[in-house]
Amino acid sequence: MIRPILLSFLACLAFTPVTAQEAPWRHGSALLGEPKYPAGFKHFDYVNPNAPKGGLVRFGAQGTFDSFNIVVAGVKGAPEQGLGLIYETLVTPSLDEPSASYGLLAEAFSYPEDYSSVTFRLRPEARWNDGKPVTVEDVIYSFGVLKANSPTYAFYYNDVEKAEKVGEREVKFTFDQKGNRELPQIMGQLIVLPKHWWEGTAPDGRKRDVTQTSLEPPLGSGPYRIKSFDAGRSTTYERVKDYWGANLNVNVGKNNFDQVRYEYYRDATVLLEAFKGDRIDFRTENSARNWATGYDFPARQEGKVILEEFPMRASGVMQAFVLNLRRDKFKDPRVRRAFNLAFPFEEINRTIFSGQYERISSYFYGLELASSGLPQGQELAILESVRDKVPPEVFTTPYKNPVGDTPEAVRNNLREADRLLREAGWELKDRRRVNAKGEIFTVELLGDTPNDERVFLPYKAALDRLGIVTTVRIVDDVQHVNRTRSFDFDIISDIWGQSLSPGNEQREFWGSRAANREGSRNLAGISDPGVDALIDRVIFAKDREELVAATKALDRVLLAHDYMVPQWTYRKQRTARWDRFSHPETLPRYGASGFPTIWWYDEAKAAKTGAPR
Repeated sequence: MIRPILLSFLACLAFTPVTAQEAPWRHGSALLGEPKYPAGFKHFDYVNPNAPKGGLVRFGAQGTFDSFNIVVAGVKGAPEQGLGLIYETLVTPSLDEPSASYGLLAEAFSYPEDYSSVTFRLRPEARWNDGKPVTVEDVIYSFGVLKANSPTYAFYYNDVEKAEKVGEREVKFTFDQKGNRELPQIMGQLIVLPKHWWEGTAPDGRKRDVTQTSLEPPLGSGPYRIKSFDAGRSTTYERVKDYWGANLNVNVGKNNFDQVRYEYYRDATVLLEAFKGDRIDFRTENSARNWATGYDFPARQEGKVILEEFPMRASGVMQAFVLNLRRDKFKDPRVRRAFNLAFPFEEINRTIFSGQYERISSYFYGLELASSGLPQGQELAILESVRDKVPPEVFTTPYKNPVGDTPEAVRNNLREADRLLREAGWELKDRRRVNAKGEIFTVELLGDTPNDERVFLPYKAALDRLGIVTTVRIVDDVQHVNRTRSFDFDIISDIWGQSLSPGNEQREFWGSRAANREGSRNLAGISDPGVDALIDRVIFAKDREELVAATKALDRVLLAHDYMVPQWTYRKQRTARWDRFSHPETLPRYGASGFPTIWWYDEAKAAKTGAPR
């Protein structure tokens, strides 16, 4: 299903102070001062307004799907990317300025200076693809069913007190707090669903039920609709020829393909072979090994396939082994640090990743928000305000991952891990790590793809050397999702994307209220008053300077607790494509490749490469 957390890059607003009664209608908003584009702008600078329409683009995805209903929590393998072409939100992002957005379904929005509410005014021309208008009732209905049927949305909209109609085309969301600068923008990200369609009957006479999975192609208001599908295997979307929003300034130069197809494969190796066999046009390559050795085939040598990297400037990342704090064996921070000391990153990077990766050392790695050195200035002042709630070392010791780049360094790391484990009450007896009760320290590394074994097995070997009895278990996608959602694991691997302007999603990632809520993104089970207090400082920051300082403070405290074992990242998007497509001369600064949104099918290139089948 579409995760609202992955939409948080739209967050954070900058406002001109006015009274609640004088709150102006706005066409857009930005984090730093005023938005780049004025009211009535023609199109974004990074698009080709004359881009030709036509052609087919094919994507591959690993897994399967059994529903097109995004409302139901836990839909297995919901085809997220494609459904994003069907539905629209109240606002849409700009990709060449940080955290900026402009009206889409809403032509304008308004909020008071205390951020206690936000009102959206819908465009009179907004239409569903059956010709009926998008209404305030649709917005209120969407808010209600998403919040009622999805734990994730329920948490995300927890601070929204009510949604009400305040004009023919105006809907107001009232919040239960003041000063939360992000809430108005969060509501702009609301996915709007057609109330009349979901409350109607299907062609077979069956009354539709928004709480149930369904493979009936849903009605949307977006630029594409489902043309055809093969359940669990493929879905083809076609461009809506009379799409109501085709000429909106935020849409000019976008949505250029006549058809977008998604093919589903259960195995990553088969997925790569499908690309090489010209069944897929474009793929983002996440495997360092594949990038180094997997694309040496005739089509690339002939220039029909292009490999290209695009810088990722708009997002940070934490990717890590997650230690389940709900298990008693991980409650001691010395134990958690020992697991970091045992992780053989340098060996794995050298032998498996061809030395391509760098070790993550921040929950906001890759952004100016990442902490470093010792706290100073406003960050130090913020930490002083919660001194009694945070580890004392945040004031004296910069966070560092252990380095194991030589055999001697590896041995020293393991010796230190052994010392910490002994201090925590885990002695080594008969080559097994046991506590005072005689319980053996056992852990299970849980993965969902055979590729996980390549990393898990070297880690297992290191943990075994410490006397920790370690098993590796690879399960199918559904079982992994279910076990993760119910927190039934010792250690898993996961990833959290971070925006240039973090906010309310941090409560979902690391906040106490999410620690034991099934399905939350707080997979580690972090429940700490210091972390909660710093999350609030991030959310209620008054300006960019305070936001950066508060985020660095939060980052520093999360790191000091050793909740996770940070893994690795690569700060560019690695892409492979068949040479049938073109893009504007200048790509957006914060959009990486921007594919397929602002690209188009190039007939001349396709004539040389061959048309997609």
